[in-house]
Amino acid sequence: MVRKMTTMLLIGSALAIAACNTVRGAGEDLSSAANCTENTINGGRC
Repeated sequence: MVRKMTTMLLIGSALAIAACNTVRGAGEDLSSAANCTENTINGGRC
């Protein structure tokens, strides 16, 4: 069970790193998600 969880965590991490190649890209992704969430809370759209 622990082995499967570790494998899934590593695969998930690798996909996340591949999705945003740089720290700047990761920051932009987080900022975009935060903006979308804020817009949705305020009755807007993403």
